[in-house]
Amino acid sequence: MQNELSPERARQVLDMLTAGGAMDGINTSLALRLLPLASELGDTSLMDRLMNHATTVAEDDTERGWARFEGLKMIEASLQQFISLVEEVETHEKGEPLAAALHHHIALIQLAEGSLDVAHATATRALRLREKIGDLRGMSYGYAVLIAVAKRRHDIDTAIALGTERLELLNKLKDHVGQMEAVADLAHSQATIGEFGAANDLFQDSLQRAQELGSLSGQLVARWGLADLAEIREDFESAMLVLSDCLHAYMAEDIPGPVQVKQRIEALTNLQNTPKEQDEGSQ
Repeated sequence: MQNELSPERARQVLDMLTAGGAMDGINTSLALRLLPLASELGDTSLMDRLMNHATTVAEDDTERGWARFEGLKMIEASLQQFISLVEEVETHEKGEPLAAALHHHIALIQLAEGSLDVAHATATRALRLREKIGDLRGMSYGYAVLIAVAKRRHDIDTAIALGTERLELLNKLKDHVGQMEAVADLAHSQATIGEFGAANDLFQDSLQRAQELGSLSGQLVARWGLADLAEIREDFESAMLVLSDCLHAYMAEDIPGPVQVKQRIEALTNLQNTPKEQDEGSQ
């Protein structure tokens, strides 16, 4: 919701729903959905009001748990505070969705801290809970964490296997943006283990999806990967062409091209203009 509204319209919506006594009619679920909107506007006072209201009108322990979870995220609470909450939530009737979300969040913190083994165990726990309740969207997020853990462990074969499962799930969800990103991620993994042909095909697939979706960021990722593969082949001209195409895509939308793309094209141009004898003599 927040991504679809201008700041002015977002303010109008929030005022309509929360001004005066209007907030009395808001339930816990809606109050929590409005939190990101208030956060984007930097309205900390309204965020506090929404949090307090969400907790006050909660109908059961699970709703209060969701409110506490959001509150802990707002204050960037410690890992132990999230662990304590999930231990409590797991005793609640019908608490699986919240427990899964908490385990997922905890796994992200553990991953950021470099605790790969516990992050893997926690993310797996979240994934199993989401499988149990049929939360396909949540499962796709769970696979993403496990893929990240596998990559950090340099276990690329596992990352590819999990990435393939995630892509199949995103196909079921008809999540076209997610499919584009998952294909690019698989391409990167294939390139990491030297499967350059497969990587090229996957990057091309991701690029086509990005063009169909009009996603400039998706085109950047795919073209950057294709440029990497071209450089590995020492085909610097093709690398420059694919990066130039990236800049043209941004220009077509009247958006400045990414600085890193311009810098990389300049570096490739300099490399192309360096006499081969000089290049060899400097080695």
